[in-house]
Formats: sequence, structure tokens, C-alpha cells
Amino acid sequence: MPGPDSPLHLPQAPASDSQGAPLQGMTLLAVEDSRSASDMLRLMCQRSGARLRRAESLEVARSHLRCYRPDAVLVDIGLPDGDGTLLIRDLAARRDRPAVLAMSGDPDLAQAALASGATAFLAKPIGPLAAFQRQILLAVTGSTALPLPLPAEDGAPARPDPLALHDDLLHAAALLSCARDDRRTTFIAGFVEGVARMSQDGEMARIAHAARLSGVTGQEALRRILADRLAVPLGDLIAPPPPETGQPAAAQSA
Repeated sequence: MPGPDSPLHLPQAPASDSQGAPLQGMTLLAVEDSRSASDMLRLMCQRSGARLRRAESLEVARSHLRCYRPDAVLVDIGLPDGDGTLLIRDLAARRDRPAVLAMSGDPDLAQAALASGATAFLAKPIGPLAAFQRQILLAVTGSTALPLPLPAEDGAPARPDPLALHDDLLHAAALLSCARDDRRTTFIAGFVEGVARMSQDGEMARIAHAARLSGVTGQEALRRILADRLAVPLGDLIAPPPPETGQPAAAQSA
């Protein structure tokens, strides 16, 4: 059995058409507690040829990393058992470090994430698919070359699954019912803000952002908006996509 300093590589993902799978054979670990964010990442990895593993906390991520070494680790900044930058610093100090990409719905956290040793910062919602592929390729291989031409939908923003989004909102409401201090409220508000950005819900994002800054005094407004959204039919939870402009989507830079 290999020890902690000699993690295993997972078997490669099943073979597929390399023209549509620029991340073929890569293994990614997503350290992410949001089901909707994880589902979006899983879909993008499936379409890219990559294998995705998920850890919902720092503790679970460290357990994964003792057993195998992924090609890239995608670390959410706000996690239930601590700040994701703690794991980023640990990975940056390893001799055999994988590529490490930080994730957050708050773009203001990019500088702190990069200063902690992240290779790149991914702003939520993550996408479009082609931009995601280029960011992973750049972090892992140093190249952003993709097979061309790409399908037109690869330039469209990723869309969260309504059922996964609803589960995230239920989870946040349950956590909020037990929150008694600023620290816990701040974490929950940050979680909701990230979910709101993915679903393009500007009102919920604003309320969650205010609660993240104010702590327990922002709980009531956060509780009301969660109750409002949970009462909405699943099909109406996610804002419709913007109208077609005829212009190609701009790729995010790593």
C-alpha cells in the first residue's frame, strides 16, 4: 500500500473521441459543497473527457488527496469546515503539487486565492465550456489549444440543474435555522450568494452579500428570500438565458 507521500493515479476516463474531449484522461477533484455547482462541473467534465471526483469539505478533500493525486484540484473558497485557501496553501507547498484552481462566486476573493498559491481563479458561474477547458488545460499543461471547430453551444454559459439548485436552497435554509453567530451566518450567506450568482438571481445575490457583511443582523432578510425562492416552481428558479446576439462569447482568462 502506498503511503501519504505516494498517492495513486486513478485509471484514465473511458476512451472517447479526442476531437470533443480536450481533457481526455485527466482527473479533477472538486472541493465544493454546493450540489448545483458540482453538477455543473460534472457535466462540463463529462463533455470534456475528464473524470471528476468531489469532496464537500476540507476534511474529505484531504482524505481524497492521501489516496490519489488528481491532475487538478478545484477549491471553493467558502467551505463548511474552513477557508479553502488553507487547502490551497497546503497544496502549493507540496513537491508534487497538482494544478490548483480556486473557485468563488465573489470575484473580490481572486487576489487572496492567487496569493495563497492558486494557479488560477474561476469565478462562478463557471463557463462557458470552451473557456473552462482552456483554463484547465493552461493550469495543467501550459497550453490552451482546443480542437476546432467547437460546437456553438460550447460558447454558452453553463446552466444549473433546477432540482440541484432547490436542494442547495433547502440546505442553506436548514443551516440558517441553526445559525447563532456571525461566523456561521457569514458562511451560509456566502454559500447562498454563490448559488444566486449561478442561477443569475440578482436580488438573492444582493441580499446574501449584505448578510455576509452584516452577520446575524442580516439573517431575517436572508431567511425571507430563501423562503420566497423555495416557494417558486422548479422551472422558474433559474433566470432565462440572455437573448442571442450573434456574437461569440468571450473566453475567461485563467
